[in-house]
Amino acid sequence: MKKVIHVVGAVIMEDGKVLCAQRGSEDKILPLMWEFPGGKVESGESPEVALKREIHEEMRCHIDVGDQLERTVYEYDFGIVDLTTFHATLVEGEPVLTEHERIAWLSPGELKTLEWAPADIPAVEKLVKVMP
Repeated sequence: MKKVIHVVGAVIMEDGKVLCAQRGSEDKILPLMWEFPGGKVESGESPEVALKREIHEEMRCHIDVGDQLERTVYEYDFGIVDLTTFHATLVEGEPVLTEHERIAWLSPGELKTLEWAPADIPAVEKLVKVMP
């Protein structure tokens, strides 16, 4: 049986644009695919606490976590990813590259121009529908 990995992603909006992050090429899993920044939920953490911690660790900034946007369960070769994405707002600092190859601020209408990790696609679809 495959391992279930609980992860969270932040849909950070600023001036009508969404923060998108490209995975590094040295990450053997899903290299150079795009995702909403975030990461794994550790034992005993709430999704919201995990998301704040991950964004601080990966991007050296602080966010407020808002409402849940989407929850997707996607089976990859390496395991089953249970991804919950939340709307989020930057409250301190600007995103800095520490683990990602690149970041980009795109309007919702531009999101589909990127190659997204499969688990992130339902959230992308929802964003494009509600904010074309």
